[in-house]
Amino acid sequence: MSRNQVSARAHRWSANLWFAVAAAGQAVFIYFIVAFYGTRTASGRWAAWNDKPLITGYVKGDHAGNAVFAAHVLLAAVVTLAGLAQLVPAFRRAAPALHRWTGRTFLTLACFLALSGAWMAAARGTYLSLISAIAILGDAALILVFAVLAWRTALARRFEQHRRWAMRTFMVVSGVWFLRVGLMGWIVLNGRPLGMTDHMTGPADVVLAFGSYLIPLAILELHFAARSREKPALEWAASGVILVSTLYVAAGAFGAFRMMWGPYL
Repeated sequence: MSRNQVSARAHRWSANLWFAVAAAGQAVFIYFIVAFYGTRTASGRWAAWNDKPLITGYVKGDHAGNAVFAAHVLLAAVVTLAGLAQLVPAFRRAAPALHRWTGRTFLTLACFLALSGAWMAAARGTYLSLISAIAILGDAALILVFAVLAWRTALARRFEQHRRWAMRTFMVVSGVWFLRVGLMGWIVLNGRPLGMTDHMTGPADVVLAFGSYLIPLAILELHFAARSREKPALEWAASGVILVSTLYVAAGAFGAFRMMWGPYL
């Protein structure tokens, strides 16, 4: 086996491992949404959303805001599942028609979640600080741009470009999940909330607020560059970065379940 083959295999292995860890962590996130918010919403106990500390959850008399919140949270489970399905090559090959409809669902819901998330931040005040609000709006803008580009390249049958835009869309749509994983990973690795405040104004908070979608995007672009250029040094560098991020995601997903989700199930 040549050096190029070894580095390419290591790169593929690291990318597959990252996806497996992220998929497991997002599956737990989906389970939490359904088990906590889904059961309370279906039974009409909307006020019980606040059993878990929220910035702005159920507000008595705010019928429109409560309805948007419910749709936003519950559809987050659907868009996460649809996004994961889109990234499985075997699914695309075995059921191309279902893949297309799942993709349409993913992109449509991604746009709705971007707009509803921006509305909740701007109109409902669902944010902890001005910095976190700006980060939310920035993520929403990227979701809308990337989703439109993914859709347009699919219609134009430029499938390689479509695949890349769809993956970028998945990364920014997952920003909410990455934020929680990033916060909890930082606490798990440091043993304490170093550089954090209750209003997300600490240096670590600021980095993670924007890094929750910009860092995954940067790693994805490194992955694309390594795949297209096929240079062993770049492939090894990408593999190393992906493996480090995989360990961080694993620690953060564990911390999120242990500290943010599990106690309320």
